[in-house]
Amino acid sequence: MGRKRLQESADGRPTVHTVAARAGVSIASASRVLNGVGGSPETVRKVREAAAEVGYVPNAIARSLQSQRTGLVALAVEDIGNPVYVEMMRAIESVVAASGRQLLVHATGGRIDNETALLRRLAHRYVDGMIVSPIRVTDDHLAALVDNPVPVVVVGQLPADAPVDNVRTDSRTGVGLAVDHLVAAGRRRIGFLNGPLDTVPGAARDAGFRAALDRHGIALDERLVEIGDFRYAAGRAAAERLLARAEPDALVCANDLIAVGALHALLAAGRRVPDEVALVGMDDTELAQMTFPQLSSVSLGSAERGRRAAELLLQRIADASLPPRREQVAPSLAVRASSGTTSLFVPAPAEPAPAPRTPEVTA
Repeated sequence: MGRKRLQESADGRPTVHTVAARAGVSIASASRVLNGVGGSPETVRKVREAAAEVGYVPNAIARSLQSQRTGLVALAVEDIGNPVYVEMMRAIESVVAASGRQLLVHATGGRIDNETALLRRLAHRYVDGMIVSPIRVTDDHLAALVDNPVPVVVVGQLPADAPVDNVRTDSRTGVGLAVDHLVAAGRRRIGFLNGPLDTVPGAARDAGFRAALDRHGIALDERLVEIGDFRYAAGRAAAERLLARAEPDALVCANDLIAVGALHALLAAGRRVPDEVALVGMDDTELAQMTFPQLSSVSLGSAERGRRAAELLLQRIADASLPPRREQVAPSLAVRASSGTTSLFVPAPAEPAPAPRTPEVTA
């Protein structure tokens, strides 16, 4: 009698039935081996060899339905083009990949409805968990977070009593570091270019700037404060508006994108950096070292916050009974040429002239 035809799926792919028939074992035994449950050494050997021979590929969808795991983790941020989120994403992806999972990234545009819709969509369990970094936190956010059946970690500020895993920084203190540095360098007419005040980072950085000036006994001049957005073009436009009405000797910028915009506005206006106007950004992204002069910038630990958030999420996925955790990454200041005491426009030293060559003498 000839060998029975091996059973295939409707699309022609080998199935567990195919593997079981080729290995000469029951479907239940083949299924246990293919799902990692195990079996006798001989059965495991036969099933694995049979799977390789027929080209069996596990059905990921079926596995996820059985295990209630998708192998996917989501990250939701305002703007995936912002260098701070790029650094955060790289750190998260590294941790997630090491766990055997894949990362899906969503750009929300900072829209509350987009973020809350994403959170509520988690009820369908299309991912195992999510990391979200909202720039605005509303009651809708909090309700969606608390009621979510899938683990969520928030990168950013949350109310003290929010029962959600949270990784945050202290941008208010970070702005204070920038102001302290500029005052120590002799700057007194310090301007501030910020993002929207109705955002969590905008409000915190505004409060930090005002508190730092007060601590140094410097009266706030509202002409030296300009509100825009957290993007390059808005930063440049905000700097141009400020320079049209005031004469700062330093500028603190709420992120590096704003700072690069301000740098270009200053140079276009003929202001020497840092001789006439010192400049400090925030986030200390790779962008800060790509400008000339290089930007001084306050690091808020973007990569570290991403790494910790990913670790908290994986722990939460493994054990939903853990109490809510809150971790904080301290800011630090990286001082570079944009807030130094002299300009970097220094010519390179001339190479020494070669020594005169002694002519060869032939006999």
